[in-house]
Amino acid sequence: MKKFIGACILLFAITGANAQKLSDRATISVITCGPFQKELYSAFGHSAFRVYDPDRNIDAVFNYGVFDFDQPNFYLNFARGYLYYKLAAYDYQSFEFSYIRDNRFIHDQELNLTSEQKQKLFDYLMWNHKPKNENYRYDYFYNNCATKIRDVVVTALGKDVTFDGSYIKTDYTIRQLTDLYLDHQPWGDLGIDICLGLPMDKKASPYEYMFLPDYIESGFDHATIQQNGTTVPLVKAKVNVYEARPKESAGGLPHPMYVFGTFALLCIAITVRDFKKGKPSAWLDSVLFIVTGLLGFLLFFLWFFTDHQAAAKNFNLLWALPSNLVAAIALFRRPEPGWLKKYFLGVTILSALLLLTWPILPQQLHTSLIPIVIAILIRAFTQYKLWKK
Repeated sequence: MKKFIGACILLFAITGANAQKLSDRATISVITCGPFQKELYSAFGHSAFRVYDPDRNIDAVFNYGVFDFDQPNFYLNFARGYLYYKLAAYDYQSFEFSYIRDNRFIHDQELNLTSEQKQKLFDYLMWNHKPKNENYRYDYFYNNCATKIRDVVVTALGKDVTFDGSYIKTDYTIRQLTDLYLDHQPWGDLGIDICLGLPMDKKASPYEYMFLPDYIESGFDHATIQQNGTTVPLVKAKVNVYEARPKESAGGLPHPMYVFGTFALLCIAITVRDFKKGKPSAWLDSVLFIVTGLLGFLLFFLWFFTDHQAAAKNFNLLWALPSNLVAAIALFRRPEPGWLKKYFLGVTILSALLLLTWPILPQQLHTSLIPIVIAILIRAFTQYKLWKK
């Protein structure tokens, strides 16, 4: 009954005309939740606010990680990079239960705020939750459910809050920070590395580290706030609400390196046979160049025709050439030697140069793709050498 009453009061506070006044015993916390490896989007953890006021029967979570499949043109907007997430407010106990059920740690950082500062932050959250204000333009790295926690505190409390990034001793790029969380999802890591381009390879500043919930937690641990002319820690108390139990990693698909390595060995074996026969296996090359060509069109589309800023300047287009699709179709028609023979020579040279310069490219390409590039090289060379025969 108490939870029901609290939920009703919260609903009234959110929808009512008058703002809810917090009591002196109210607390506002930053909640950090651990990763969940069954889904790619949950592998990085999560952040939210908790507002607890026993005198007002409020125990609510304010969660910026919610999106609505029913919003107009959701899938079209998703493909184009116009991702809209929103702030949701609901019962904290339900939120906590769902994360404990999935064995995800929960850390609670109670913020060291005066009554006035708590009210300012709470008023901002209430305003932000109104239907006309609840949606925001989502960005994977610069405006997500974690960065919103930091940005809301700065917006609500202004220059009184200072984040000190001097505790960051590493020099990771955004891509390397992302990789840290995907050891158990190698195929997801591969997909991200293929689809996202050079912007992911910039060195992240300490402020930019905070697109990850773990670094939101660390950032708040090292932040300060001004109170009556005095600088005090922003975090007053920290509680480990729940620590995840150790568990074995669930089995999954073979690692991409094993799959692509096996494919490259198969291509080498077929190539040896083709040279003995004096005739290339057009079926293999058609499949290889159709797949890489279609992937190239996808990467080209993400770069030039969407608003996914992180997908720009993608060096994976050096092996996933959109023109491969045209070459694959031409293989079926068997035109006279000419442009197609020259095309395969160009692909051979480009693939060789890509392999030679792999370690020094400004974009970090996924190492599991090396066997694919080797397969492209030897099959393009086979087509070039055996075309007349």
